[in-house]
Amino acid sequence: MENNLGDYLRSFDYDERLAMKIGLDELLDRYVKGEIQLIDIRFQEEHEAWSVGIGLHIPLNELPDRLNELDRDKTIVTMCPHYDRAEIARLFLKLNGYDARYLTAGMLKLVDYLRGDKARDYWASLKR
Repeated sequence: MENNLGDYLRSFDYDERLAMKIGLDELLDRYVKGEIQLIDIRFQEEHEAWSVGIGLHIPLNELPDRLNELDRDKTIVTMCPHYDRAEIARLFLKLNGYDARYLTAGMLKLVDYLRGDKARDYWASLKR
């Protein structure tokens, strides 16, 4: 992996800096369209305490052993409460040949965004 990381860093530029991130609006739009697979990479205890109701839960420390659960035909979006662990997971996936991004807003802002009327309307759009 070190060689892959070195190659990745050597080619890192402003385009890649933008390509590694995804915001809430794009995430939610592309999730409805079935273009992305959303991965919650938090620890098991965090997931048991609360979840957002969408996405697959694969803790970061289990990710290397559970790659077979990921859809290579979709963009994989990683998420955690803020974004630090999600970026680690995204980099791991990128270095393993996945089209991967991380949710810059984090799960806490996703939860804040999807409340009240927005939650109702979004869930209705998923059922269409």
